[in-house]
Amino acid sequence: MARDLAPGTGHRRGRLRVYLGSAPGVGKTYRMLDEARRRRDRGADVVVGWIECHGRRHTEAMLDGLEALPGVHRSYRDGDFEEMDLDAVLERRPAVVLVDELAHTNIPGGRNAKRWQDVEELLDAGIDVITTVNIQHLESLNDVVRKITGIPQRETVPDEVVRRADQIELVDMAPQALRRRMAHGNVYRAEKVDAALSHYFRVGNLTALRELALLWVAGRVDEGLRDYRASHDIDRVWEARERVVVALTGGPEGETLIRRAARISDRTAGGDLLAVHVTRSDGLAGASSGALAQQRQLVETLGGSYHVVVGDDIPTALLAFARAHDATQLVLGTSRRGRTARFLTGPGIGETTVGASEDIDVHMVTHEFTGRGRLPALGRRHSRRRTVAGFLAGLAVPWLLTALLSQFHETVNLTTDALIFQLGVVAVALLGGATSALVASLVASVLLNYFFIPPVHDFTIGETNNIIALVVFAAVALTVSTVVDHAARLTARAARATAEAETLSTLAGSVLRGADALPALLEKSRTAFGMRTVALLERTGGGVLASCDTHDSDGGPGPRPAEETTEVPVGPDAVLVLTGRRLPAADQRVLTAFAAHVAVALERDRLAVVAAEVEPIRAADRMRTALLAAVSHDLRTPLAAALASVGSLRSPDVEFSPEDRAELLATADESLVKLTRLVDNLLDMSRLQAGALTLHLTLTHLDEILPRALDSLADPYAPVQPLDLEAVPPVLADPPLLERVLANVITNALRHNAPGAPVLVAASHHAERVELRVIDRGPGIAPEDRDRVFLPFQRLGDTDNTQGVGLGLALSRGLAEAMGGSLEVEDTPGGGTTMLLTLPAAHPGEAPA
Repeated sequence: MARDLAPGTGHRRGRLRVYLGSAPGVGKTYRMLDEARRRRDRGADVVVGWIECHGRRHTEAMLDGLEALPGVHRSYRDGDFEEMDLDAVLERRPAVVLVDELAHTNIPGGRNAKRWQDVEELLDAGIDVITTVNIQHLESLNDVVRKITGIPQRETVPDEVVRRADQIELVDMAPQALRRRMAHGNVYRAEKVDAALSHYFRVGNLTALRELALLWVAGRVDEGLRDYRASHDIDRVWEARERVVVALTGGPEGETLIRRAARISDRTAGGDLLAVHVTRSDGLAGASSGALAQQRQLVETLGGSYHVVVGDDIPTALLAFARAHDATQLVLGTSRRGRTARFLTGPGIGETTVGASEDIDVHMVTHEFTGRGRLPALGRRHSRRRTVAGFLAGLAVPWLLTALLSQFHETVNLTTDALIFQLGVVAVALLGGATSALVASLVASVLLNYFFIPPVHDFTIGETNNIIALVVFAAVALTVSTVVDHAARLTARAARATAEAETLSTLAGSVLRGADALPALLEKSRTAFGMRTVALLERTGGGVLASCDTHDSDGGPGPRPAEETTEVPVGPDAVLVLTGRRLPAADQRVLTAFAAHVAVALERDRLAVVAAEVEPIRAADRMRTALLAAVSHDLRTPLAAALASVGSLRSPDVEFSPEDRAELLATADESLVKLTRLVDNLLDMSRLQAGALTLHLTLTHLDEILPRALDSLADPYAPVQPLDLEAVPPVLADPPLLERVLANVITNALRHNAPGAPVLVAASHHAERVELRVIDRGPGIAPEDRDRVFLPFQRLGDTDNTQGVGLGLALSRGLAEAMGGSLEVEDTPGGGTTMLLTLPAAHPGEAPA
């Protein structure tokens, strides 16, 4: 109940319902209004706080009969904008309020910068809120969406805000259906459809956004299911989603098991493949680090994930890992041990795992190496079961040998009897260790004396040689048992070292392949040691530097009742805290090595921050060097021409005609204008590189900026033809800087355009962006050179220094990005180059960046 109360109040916190769209235009607002009408018909008090219909008639029709609160008007930079009136909604205090576009940025003047903050305030007031948001507006997916669509999203909402919603409903539509809906005019006006379909709303973009939305919602559903199971103490597996775990030993059968598990996983859509290798203190027969590395690569190639777990009891570790990841199926290979090995060591890992698996399906996969393994290495550290078996063998084996040798008493002499008993003692030592061998040697000595040393059936010894033989027998038996036990201990240490090396090798490989080492290290350490949470804390202050957990409902790195906490220092300033189970001393040695890796990763992150701070300085140095080169070389021509013209006019030795004087003045004027333009470009590029360029974003109309840009060209009568500039909304831009961008881009197009052909300037609007295309019919730009044209001091295919220092396009892209836009190169259909300038649209209801 405490979770349902608003902070600082005693009343119920409102409930949030989110309609999450896979792309603009899929019908989120329509679905929200349909839900509002349904609740109204049931008698609920529903009002519309804010709705964006974008001129869609079907959406506007859904507003009929719903109470809509008027918005509040705010002035901003010579424009009038209408926003949701938060105070009016709080005063009206309905049961349910509709608030469209959760990621919207509010116009300055209200008390909240973002609309999602308005929604939080409404929820705290006990008002239920129904809202909408698109997948591209989630903060964690911002960079992914930009890579897919090429368009940065300025308005985002923290994932946690949406994740905390009581209900999240995905509004989805097939890409082909959404494109048909657009073509019918149900999303954008007719003049915007072509540009939208050819850019943001391409089938590939829509398919990728759809997959992002489905995966994000699936992850939230999975998280909710884990929270429910944790809060209700449900330990058994729920087969809501197929997760297949394949156990790898490092043996040659690994690839067969991985492919079999992948086929099982692929049978179900959304199935997960997880490979796990258990390292234990006594090693693992047949484990090969090279084979494990190859198998790991195969798992990742097939779309799975690879994990290493530390555990002495392999079946228990496997099942614990499977249950922790809510696995539904576990794939094991049939044993490589032969019948003799199975007889000596009892049930194998597969049989034990099957017996304890409960609700997890276990697949025992046969392979070509079944039953072809070696005998068990009996010289390892002995388990309790082996110790008991060795003690019983120490009692039984001498009696069995006595019964056997008694049948051949007439043909076998005392020496042979002693050697056979000695062999039996060695076998017992291999099986059960020193204690078992001592028991066997004592029993064998007594039996050898009683049954085989004359006088038989009597504990007295008649000859001195027989006494010596019996003493030697006992000494050899004890010596052999001691050597075998010592060898077992050394083998155990070597096996433990091998297991630790395999774990650390896997860890190092994971970190080296990842770009973000610290979270990967923490997650690997949590998985490897079977912990609930792992946190990296500051020594002073206790701040959390990084953490990872099992995403359970309680959360947080703190311990629960009956949980153990292990702390390991990480350098002088941090400590690694693991919460979950008690770690044995052997595992803590490995954990210390993990902590050393964490310390290195932490130091690397700190160095990366320092390097990031230094990089702008290096870039500024490079820019200054380039500027000096440009000033010393490329600015010389216009300066020399201006000086020569002015010097000639001032010379008293020459009498110029009015025509010559006018020509010299024109030359000087043209050279000085060119020099001024070049210097302005150089200074602006310097400001961009130094981050010192001041922007004044305001509502800017393209049809007003273009004439001013054309007037600033060297030839104001150049053939430039504008198209549809009045049909697009104004953009958020700095007018003088936008004028410079257009002038530079158009100048570049005129320079490379085909003779007699006009340069076209066309505009379109879609997806809250305005696109301006400057189209020429020149030779075009090869795809591999498209990035080079935006580098400073580059003139692609142009070696004439009189044309400038090559800063026009570089400066234009920098200015466009500073204003929240972009400048890209496209091919002109039929030949030529199109420069695509994208800027954020500004219309009522939207705020500047």
